[in-house]
Amino acid sequence: MPGERPLRIVFMGTPDFAVPALEMLIESQEEVVAVVTQPDRPKGRKKERIPSPVKRVAVENGIPVLQPEKVRDPEALAELFQYEPDLIITAAYGQILPESLLQTPPHGCMNIHASLLPKYRGGAPIHQAIINGEKETGVTIMYMVKALDAGDMIVQRAIPIEKDDHVGTMHDKLSQLGSTLLAEVIAKLKRGDIKAIPQDERQVTYSPNIKREDEKLDWTRAASALADQVRGLHPWPVAYTLWQGEPLKIWWAEAVDDEVKAEPGTIQQIDSNGIVVATGEGCLSIMELQPAGKKRMDVEQFLRGRQLDMGEKLGE
Repeated sequence: MPGERPLRIVFMGTPDFAVPALEMLIESQEEVVAVVTQPDRPKGRKKERIPSPVKRVAVENGIPVLQPEKVRDPEALAELFQYEPDLIITAAYGQILPESLLQTPPHGCMNIHASLLPKYRGGAPIHQAIINGEKETGVTIMYMVKALDAGDMIVQRAIPIEKDDHVGTMHDKLSQLGSTLLAEVIAKLKRGDIKAIPQDERQVTYSPNIKREDEKLDWTRAASALADQVRGLHPWPVAYTLWQGEPLKIWWAEAVDDEVKAEPGTIQQIDSNGIVVATGEGCLSIMELQPAGKKRMDVEQFLRGRQLDMGEKLGE
């Protein structure tokens, strides 16, 4: 409405996923009074401290940046309260907000979550949806409560997971979708038109952060499940198996119709198109891989300098 005061928004986020939503808010008529992000972390061989993607955008736009090690510390909260936000928005921030903060803004705290809640609460919803062979996922914007990803849902939208999609492609699609939905939510909020609905607790599933054991391929599983696991870990942290006692990263692989002629994990065909491995059900064709200490490469590059034999077993 003409003459209406802009919302004072504190935005809390850290990785690339949060950037489109922050950029949308900056370009909107609202006022981003502060950005809260994780502290700069050392990266690379030189261990240089690198700012988060969200911090870079905030600095470029002259927005104050807060980087508390623990947002629940009294000093961090006192500094944050000084900005007197009407609304707090989080997107992959990386810390749980204390109840005192959740209760502070008049319009509450909202979170952009990359799943169709109540499915896939937790830190790795994109990975887990693909690993589990889901045909669709989406974004939910909900009010934040003390319990993880359990608040009432404001808006939700689904998009398909295509056959060639992986974590990287879905991350980008969902990141943009989150920005679009947030713009809709802000408009609804200013019209007084938000109708949040509770989550169905009977439908809750979880997606905890990926652990090292989640990355290892179990060749006794079906080829289709292994292909989903590879897609669901690409391009980070990347699935792996063992070859000659060393980790062998599997960047891309597809289930094929070849007849299983050997024990799971056994290489039963080798050519420039793929290394075909027997599984518990069907075969998996490995197309891109990375031996320990080497760069990512396709099968043809891999075979040029390495001896790989039919009948060899992976995973041992």
